[in-house]
Amino acid sequence: MARLIIMGPPGSGKGTQAEYIARHFGVPAISTGELFRAHVRDGTELGAEAGRYMDHGEFVPDHVTTAMLRGRLENNDAGAGFLLDGYPRTVAQIGALDELLAARQQALEVVLALTVSNDELVERMLRRAREQGRSDDTEAVIQRRLELYRDETQPVIMAYSQRGILLTVDGSGDRDAVTASAIAAARSRLADG
Repeated sequence: MARLIIMGPPGSGKGTQAEYIARHFGVPAISTGELFRAHVRDGTELGAEAGRYMDHGEFVPDHVTTAMLRGRLENNDAGAGFLLDGYPRTVAQIGALDELLAARQQALEVVLALTVSNDELVERMLRRAREQGRSDDTEAVIQRRLELYRDETQPVIMAYSQRGILLTVDGSGDRDAVTASAIAAARSRLADG
């Protein structure tokens, strides 16, 4: 069993790494962004509520996100573990995740935090914006997103660091090397547990 979280700032390659790492451990990668889109697409009650916030560029409230995650964790493929991408985003969500897992008599095992220099993150996102024709991704907007990420996630990172389950992985450089480093770090922690 492997119950993991991956964290990283915008542009760190977190989503890509989540897929590779989850595949290695044979667990589903569960992205809150994908959950939101699926619920909106399927026209669920939770999707309608989330859509109202997403349409205005606001964060989906914790209770909606947690309800979606609770439902997703009940799927059979998550019984042997999971890799969460995008949750928890706040300290309140840490508590909600603890409760969800306690109800299943499970515990979180590893939190992987990808680290990449600010300059490299900006460079990556500007390149992606050019490649995808996203004129709204200016350097000022990107810097603001990075600032919000740091402000929002620092307490989450500190909380998991205090629990002794946070592992930092250098997210710069070759994608395959980052994947190998992340898997090796997680495996060493899982072997200790």
